Amino acid sequence: MKRVLIVILVAALACSKAAEEGQVVGVSGGVEGGIFGGVVGGTIGGVAPMRLDDMKEVQSQYATIEEHAFKHAKDEPVTTFAIDVDRASYANVRRFLTAGQAPPAEAVRIEEMINYFTYHYPQPAGDVPFSITTEVAGCPWNTNHRLLRIGIQGRNLEQWKMAPNNLVFLLDTSGSMQPPERLPLIKSAFRLLVDQLRAEDRVAIVAYAGSPGLVLPSTSGADKDAILRALDNLGAGGSTAGGAGIELAYKVAEENLLAEGNNRVILATDGDFNVGVSSVDELEKLIEEKRKSGVHLSVIGVGDNNYHDANLETLADKGNGNYAYLDSMKEAEKVFKHELTGTLVAIAKDVKVQLEFDPSLVASYRQIGYENRALKNEDFEDDTKDAGELGAGHSVTALYEIEPVSSARGAIATVKLRYKEPKEETSKLITAKALDHGASAYEASADMQFAAAVAELGMLLRNSPHKGTASYADAMQLARVAHGEDLDGLREEFTRLVDSARTLGERTIVEK
Repeated sequence: MKRVLIVILVAALACSKAAEEGQVVGVSGGVEGGIFGGVVGGTIGGVAPMRLDDMKEVQSQYATIEEHAFKHAKDEPVTTFAIDVDRASYANVRRFLTAGQAPPAEAVRIEEMINYFTYHYPQPAGDVPFSITTEVAGCPWNTNHRLLRIGIQGRNLEQWKMAPNNLVFLLDTSGSMQPPERLPLIKSAFRLLVDQLRAEDRVAIVAYAGSPGLVLPSTSGADKDAILRALDNLGAGGSTAGGAGIELAYKVAEENLLAEGNNRVILATDGDFNVGVSSVDELEKLIEEKRKSGVHLSVIGVGDNNYHDANLETLADKGNGNYAYLDSMKEAEKVFKHELTGTLVAIAKDVKVQLEFDPSLVASYRQIGYENRALKNEDFEDDTKDAGELGAGHSVTALYEIEPVSSARGAIATVKLRYKEPKEETSKLITAKALDHGASAYEASADMQFAAAVAELGMLLRNSPHKGTASYADAMQLARVAHGEDLDGLREEFTRLVDSARTLGERTIVEK
């Protein structure tokens, strides 16, 4: 009892301090989600770790997630969402588990965890920039249900075929960025990107602390020494004028706009904007206005305590860009070397997916993840509605848990996808069918099983009310069976994270 009271007192003091500084401290959970949920560190299998070393995360900000509930197909056969290629949540969850800590439930966005991995989707044929793959099999955590996987694969683009890049590095150099895992990591990460620039590419650097400043005017990628010197000379100190920095970065990007090139601001920060334009609503409006210029915004997050995940995800979504979290140089290599074209080059924008389920075969359904990407059904054909962007070579995976009407199988849903070419404002439509041939969970493809394992871990970490019979042992077994080709070692790393989560849950139970 003393241990619990101490933690409650520390949490109260931290929340009080955050309130005095005008910060919003996200609290999630309840009895099932743990006493503090999103503040102290979420749950592992429904148990909230109550360790004082977790309290350093108390001021980090995560958006509240209300998981999708089951919908009756007879009443609501149609569902619509925008794609999401962000992968920040997985790297952030990995940071927690590697450190022996439970991630806050709200830090776990299952769609980003699933999309962190690559799957074996076919390249698109013809002029269409996507291929659509569907698969239905048994649901591992509910033997009475089915699992539908939708895979969207963007066309690969060889780096040498890339149009010229007009890039602005927007780097947070405020005092909070001093630790090694913040500004020093960012500088090392951006060196990887600079090393791959061509003579036709251009880079400018804007840094912001108490006020923004142009550190390096737009410079040819051939002059790597000048770019690297500018990066090396950056130091951290002062408050955070993020809004002013964003405005200056866009101004520089627009002044050097390449009509036939890729124009992008890459923001790297812990997301703590505390000077000038700083509220989420103000920043949203600013980014929505600036994206009309044709300049996209990518966001790179770093840091642990006081990490403003909600701010950064919002900025990337509104800026027609992607969002990544760097927890190591290995992750920097993934983002800035192995996925460079996808990070820099958008092949389609405002990509929306709509499913229409057959009520004669589907009793109810629920989407796993994508809570903050849900759209109204009427938004699907409305070309004024913003949606997700897809980079060259990127793929998107979405899962639906299905309650079947009976054992009857067949075309359970029609899948529709709308997208715009990067410089167009009128959308195009492609369609596909989702067929259920009756495969069991262990007859599914390796990719299907692995995606299910990732979803299972996500539901356990969130203590989802829909987790059914999910267990760490089952998630690990699925992942091992579906290991397959693993050239980057990420699937093997995933099995180790599942084991860390299992051990953490067992240790927490013993401590209680």
